[in-house]
Amino acid sequence: MNPELGFYSLGALMVLLVLRVPIGLALTAVAFVGLYLLRGFNPAFGVLKATPFEFVAHWTLSAVPMFVLIGAIAAHSGMVGRIFRALKLWVGWLPGGLAIATSFAGAGFAAMSGSSLATTAAMGRIAVPEMLKEGYQPALATGVATAVGTIGALIPPSIIMVIYATFAEVSASKMLIAGVIPGILTAIAYASLVAIRCLINPDLAPVIARRQAERREHLRGFLDVLPVLILALGITGSIYAGIATSTEAAGFGVLLTLIIVMAQRVLSWRGLRDSIYETTVTTASIFLIAIGAAMMTQFLAFTGMPRVLSGAIMGITEDPVGIMLICCLLYLILGCFLDPMGVMLLTLPIILPIIDNAGINPIWAGVILVKMLEVGLLTPPVGLNCFVMKSTLGGSVSLGTIIKGTSWFLTVEAVVVALMLAFPQIILFLPSLMD
Repeated sequence: MNPELGFYSLGALMVLLVLRVPIGLALTAVAFVGLYLLRGFNPAFGVLKATPFEFVAHWTLSAVPMFVLIGAIAAHSGMVGRIFRALKLWVGWLPGGLAIATSFAGAGFAAMSGSSLATTAAMGRIAVPEMLKEGYQPALATGVATAVGTIGALIPPSIIMVIYATFAEVSASKMLIAGVIPGILTAIAYASLVAIRCLINPDLAPVIARRQAERREHLRGFLDVLPVLILALGITGSIYAGIATSTEAAGFGVLLTLIIVMAQRVLSWRGLRDSIYETTVTTASIFLIAIGAAMMTQFLAFTGMPRVLSGAIMGITEDPVGIMLICCLLYLILGCFLDPMGVMLLTLPIILPIIDNAGINPIWAGVILVKMLEVGLLTPPVGLNCFVMKSTLGGSVSLGTIIKGTSWFLTVEAVVVALMLAFPQIILFLPSLMD
């Protein structure tokens, strides 16, 4: 037991991150040196040698590359564009209709990609130019498209949920299902904010004249959305019904996605090759960080630092909501500077013992923490989603305008988080039906 060494190691880790050392390498290096100082070279080398295989060979994690592949194929096949066009036809005539369509189209793409950044980039390419062309104010157009990317981590398939479930040793299936209601609630809250703002200030978004669409146009719109519904029901439904585990559902999702794009003939061989390449690179990056975090978890457990921190926080408050508020504040601060996966894997070795000692439901806590990680994607000075949107649009819209538009949706996020803290059944209702 050497809690001081644990605190020193966190300081060293922060220094390495400031020096822009990749998070995975920084975690691994600090954990190895710490284990060496604590236990000697042979135990430290033993952990370094064994952890990569022991962690990556975890059965639950095999869902990660398949979820990544589903999103990559969906992006390269143009599914999100067809979803947006259908929603534009159905709700585009409402006040702020295109922005409302963006909210739900983003949620639909999130149900396939599981990635916040990918959802933001897709909506930036497809929805924002359409809104700007119709005369929408740039702050509203870019704000909703930037914010909607955060739903990607909540609605299945969610890569970050699977990673959390692995570290927290909870059911990945229940963890994925727990994000369904919060994800839908967030999309509805975004759409409601847009409608209210546009009703109060019509200059934000000119109303598009409603035209009488032909029956075949409505049918085409329904057929464009149908694959997303089939895919979402296939993955989420099979998990919820207990027919498949998260890993089996991920494999079924890849097969279903390939069948859909082949039937529609919307994916070229080059698109498939690029999808596989992106999946390989993304998965390798995620696993490298996760391996470093697994080593860090073992090292910090040996130091006893998590127990000391847990006791300190319990000394401040023993109320589960109070403890979660402290954790949310920590995630909000770290999320301003680091990417969500890095923040989660950096903090779980410390946060999970605190949650466990306080007797907090780890699924409830996990969904709230994942939500806070996504809020961090919108907050300056880093706000990765804002930078992704800026990169996607080039010089057509300034970064300041994007941040200004996004700030409105942070108020919605605060309301949604408050509801999840006050009413845990928003998160736990669906998982409880799976018992």
